Amino acid sequence: MTGNSRVRQRLGAIGVVAMLATSGLVVGGAAGAASTTGAYNAAAARLVPAALRHTTIQIATDATYAPDEFMRGTTMVGFDIDLMNAIAKTLGIHVHTNNVTFDNIIAGIDSNHYQIGNSSFTDNKAREKQVNFIDYFQEGEGVYTKASSRVAFHGMASFCGLKVAVETGTVEQSNVEALAKTCPKAKPVTVMAFPTQTEANIAISSGQAAVGFVDAQVGAYIVATSKGAFKTVGSAVNVTPTGIATAKTATGHALATAIQAAIRVLIANGTYHAILAHWGVTAFAVPASKVVLNGAVG
Repeated sequence: MTGNSRVRQRLGAIGVVAMLATSGLVVGGAAGAASTTGAYNAAAARLVPAALRHTTIQIATDATYAPDEFMRGTTMVGFDIDLMNAIAKTLGIHVHTNNVTFDNIIAGIDSNHYQIGNSSFTDNKAREKQVNFIDYFQEGEGVYTKASSRVAFHGMASFCGLKVAVETGTVEQSNVEALAKTCPKAKPVTVMAFPTQTEANIAISSGQAAVGFVDAQVGAYIVATSKGAFKTVGSAVNVTPTGIATAKTATGHALATAIQAAIRVLIANGTYHAILAHWGVTAFAVPASKVVLNGAVG
C-alpha cells in the first residue's frame, strides 16, 4: 500500500457515521452474508499447508467490535466474519470461529490453540515480532463521547486531562499510555482499559470516562446505533493497516501465504468489495493484500 493511497482513502469518523447511517445494511439492517461469497480457487488452495487441509482450523475473534465482528443474537456477524468465510471457501478449508477476549488472542496463537487471529488487528512493529500479518484493510482511530459532552478532539494532545476508555490490549490503549508520558502534570490523562469494547462503551454512557478511543469505523458504528446517546468528535487519526494473524512457524507462514492469495482472488473477483460495501466500510479498502513474515513485506 502506498502512502498516497492511504491519504486518498482516509476518512474522518464523522464521514463514516454519515455513511453508516444511510446504509440499511448496517444500521438496523437485516442479518446475512454479503451479496457475493466467493468460490473455490484451486491455485490458492494448493498453498494451504498439508497439515491443515483435512482438519478444522481454529480462528480467534473478539466479537464485541461492530461492525467488524459482533454477536447478533447467537450468531457472530460482521465484515471480518464474512471475509474469513469467503477466504475459507476460496481455499476449500474448514474453519471454526471462537469468541475470545482480544487480549488473549495472540497468546492463543503462540500456543497453537488457534491457527488464525481475525479480530481487527492493527499491524504494527511490536505485534509483527509475535505473529505474521496478512493485511486486508486500513483504518484510523476515532473518538466518541456522550451526546451531551462538550469535549473537543483536535489530535492526541486533546486527551490530556481526560479519562479515556479503551479495550484492553488494543493499539488505542498503547497510544494513550504513550501520550500519558507527555501530558502536563496539571492535566494527566487517565487510561481506563476494559476487557471488552462493550464495557468501554458502558464507561462512557455512565460517565466514568469522558471519551472512548477506538478504531474509526467501530466508533462510527457505536455512534450510529446508539439512538442518539453518543456522538463522534474530531476526525480519524493514525491511519494504519489491519491484518489477519498467524503463528510465526513454518505452518503459520504457509497459511499466511495461502490467506494472502485468497484475499487477492477475492479482490480480483469483486467479493472483497461486495463484503465491505455490505457493511458500509468501503472507504477503508486496500487495493492489494500484503503479507508480513518475520518483518519482511511481500
